[in-house]
Amino acid sequence: MIRKSIILTSLLFCATGSVFTQKPWSLEDCIQYAMENNIQIKQSVLNTEYNENLLKQSRLGQIPNLNANSNYTYSWGRALDQTTYQFTEDQKINSISAGVTSSMNLFNGFQVRNTILQNELDLMASYEEVEKIRNDISLNIAAAYLAIMFNQELLAVARSQLEITGQQVERTRKMVDAGSLARGSFLEIQAQYAAEELNLVNAENQLEISLLRLQQILDLPVDSAFDVAVPELPDPENEEVLINVGEVYRIAEQTMPEVKGAQLNVQSSERGLKIAESGRYPRLYISANYNTGYSDIRQKVVDISEIPNPEIGTTQGGEAVYSNYPQSIPIYGTYPFFEQIRDNTSAGLGMGLSIPIFNGWQVNTNVANARIVLENAQLELQSRKNALYATIQQSYADAVAALKKFTASEHALISMEESFKYTEKKFEVGLVNTVDYNTSKNQLTATQSDLLQAKYDFIFKTKILNFYKGEPITL
Repeated sequence: MIRKSIILTSLLFCATGSVFTQKPWSLEDCIQYAMENNIQIKQSVLNTEYNENLLKQSRLGQIPNLNANSNYTYSWGRALDQTTYQFTEDQKINSISAGVTSSMNLFNGFQVRNTILQNELDLMASYEEVEKIRNDISLNIAAAYLAIMFNQELLAVARSQLEITGQQVERTRKMVDAGSLARGSFLEIQAQYAAEELNLVNAENQLEISLLRLQQILDLPVDSAFDVAVPELPDPENEEVLINVGEVYRIAEQTMPEVKGAQLNVQSSERGLKIAESGRYPRLYISANYNTGYSDIRQKVVDISEIPNPEIGTTQGGEAVYSNYPQSIPIYGTYPFFEQIRDNTSAGLGMGLSIPIFNGWQVNTNVANARIVLENAQLELQSRKNALYATIQQSYADAVAALKKFTASEHALISMEESFKYTEKKFEVGLVNTVDYNTSKNQLTATQSDLLQAKYDFIFKTKILNFYKGEPITL
């Protein structure tokens, strides 16, 4: 009994997991998944981290640097003893030197400060670039999602039309068998059925392609069980498109990351120009150092030996003259390593001024290039504003056109449905031939397709307009 319970529980768990994995994706699910897993978004986030490191480094550049150094030298022949600054002859010398140095800029034309400000602007621009990529991906997902819904409805229409034609094939066969219609009518309706079978296959293929497209945007492995949730979408209404293009653009200009990022790039380029101009200013800096050293041939005085009354000269008669004081003679011995390190220390402070006079026209070239970068950033800003306005304007025009097409197709569909019902009844009693029947049916299908296309085109364009007004993309 326990074993059966375990087996039933396992089967229930597997079934639940299977249902969960095959749960249809909503548009919000797709967008949320892309925000967390899209490679482009991850790359743009890494770029922001790179700019954060640049900003951090530029801020740390304001503090003094500190560097330690050490050097070991083995020399022979005529060599300079670095601890005594005396030359030696035919001796082998092992010497060690070590030191610590530090320097700090006091003034360099505000280059450090402008670099910090430029890096701050670059970091903010990279944040806006992340948002721009997120927005682009969200719009692409919305377009792919609506394409799936459109293809699903087209597939439903194709199935419905094929079913109707299949019923007419059976009726026509019976009428031909009864002698009410010529066999040619049966062949013509069969040809229509074959054509609609092909339309059904094409609709199925388009739906599969649109599902594949959405999975590719999401970077998902291709799964035949992948499906989307289909919400109820109301038909378009005239009030939905009554907006002011200029007002939408004014909102978008203040909120869209592509424009804000371009504005930050202009400000960054202005700081870059100031950095280039700082090369014309003098540079004032201070420095400090602390050094010591050791040499294995250096000796120190360990004792003093005194010689009594040393001879210091002679008289005119040639007699020696002696000093009244004894002569002191130093006795040298080993100079230990750590004592030398302690005794050979030296320290210093310095201040320097560097004045640029001529450097191969490098500063002027840098300034000219920085101005070009600034001008290009200004043009890029204007280009993005123009592109944004054109997109809003085009979306509005497309939405209006789609609404007009939907309204006209809706009216036409009502007429076509009535006309087809009338033609279908006449065909069933043999008053209309197969050609007229197929023509009427094809016109109905085309009108249904036009209506669906206008509906989804209108929905997508209005979603774009609402998105630029600051509303999230939802269905």
